[in-house]
Amino acid sequence: MRVLVGGIIRKENKILMIQEAQENCYGQWNLPTGKLDDGESIFEGAVREIFEETGCKVKLTKVLPILSSRKPSLVRIIFLTELLEENIQFDKNEILDVKWMEIEEIKKMPRNELRAYEHILEDIRQMEESEIYSLDIIRVMDRKECEEV
Repeated sequence: MRVLVGGIIRKENKILMIQEAQENCYGQWNLPTGKLDDGESIFEGAVREIFEETGCKVKLTKVLPILSSRKPSLVRIIFLTELLEENIQFDKNEILDVKWMEIEEIKKMPRNELRAYEHILEDIRQMEESEIYSLDIIRVMDRKECEEV
């Protein structure tokens, strides 16, 4: 199973977006999101991915409804964040650009310019309609608890 974690960094009416450099989605805009590494919590993974893709330090504040699919076996967890430090930097081999985009601009993007088109538009809708949840609904188990499951 693949677990994707990431976040929405919002400033005024803008969201920080990344432009993908991967071959399968080259040039498409996305939220800063990536695969959870083995041994890290979803919180740690989201903060790490956001930092790696944008150079920004964030605090996770809320979580959107979690997306799960069977084929491919995937879980996608997107957090709302508070921007702690804005220092835009990124690996140009993985990311083409990072920029603040107006929410309305993102909503009007053509399908082929936005990676995970439906999911990102749904994330924005959920954020705007406050369909968000406290981080308290997620509990990180320690090693002993994992062994007991």
